[in-house]
Amino acid sequence: MEANKPYGIEVTINNASLQSAISNLWEPPSSDEIKAALSMAGWSGVEFSKRVGVSDRTVRRWISGDLIIPYAPWCILCMQAGLGCIW
Repeated sequence: MEANKPYGIEVTINNASLQSAISNLWEPPSSDEIKAALSMAGWSGVEFSKRVGVSDRTVRRWISGDLIIPYAPWCILCMQAGLGCIW
């Protein structure tokens, strides 16, 4: 699925990132995919951190690619971004 990223750059969200974790086909999203989904959701990193109960530093680490986003917060972000219910 293609998404507009901030500053008009297009990003394609990998279909494997939109799979159910139960199927064993799920792949964690890239930092660019997380940024695109945040933009689509209309959330800042701070707002997302509050909604999923983690520190804003943790979200910054997901966005930078220093830490892999867990499946549950990614599902919440996908739902808010209009990418569907993937769980």
